[in-house]
Amino acid sequence: MDGARRPSMLVLYDADCGFCTTSSRAMTNRWFRADAEARSFQSVNLDDFGLTVDKCAEKLHVVDGTRVFVGGAAISAVLRRSRLPWPAIGRVLALPGIRVLVEWVYGLVARNRHRLPGGSAACEMPPPDAP
Repeated sequence: MDGARRPSMLVLYDADCGFCTTSSRAMTNRWFRADAEARSFQSVNLDDFGLTVDKCAEKLHVVDGTRVFVGGAAISAVLRRSRLPWPAIGRVLALPGIRVLVEWVYGLVARNRHRLPGGSAACEMPPPDAP
């Protein structure tokens, strides 16, 4: 070990998406001060975490020790590790009834990230496969 302090969480974002890059870095900036490090999923060995490129390209992933949080749950996990007042908000987002709404909103944002500030055609997700 090099003696450097490692953050307890790793926020994995899509470096090809400007919206994702900006949003993930905001989670670890001075306002949130989350005990987390934002890194592109393209820059890490996903096998170390049991993740795939396809899954990481779809949604935000947060690795916290041996646990992996995805989508809205990932945002909630980072907020719970941030400075006040964010932990309380993160706990509310994790409540059973609220969690369903959070995932729905997360999906809406993820599907439209190419239309949001910082988004581009590279951010556009392919439509889900028809059954």
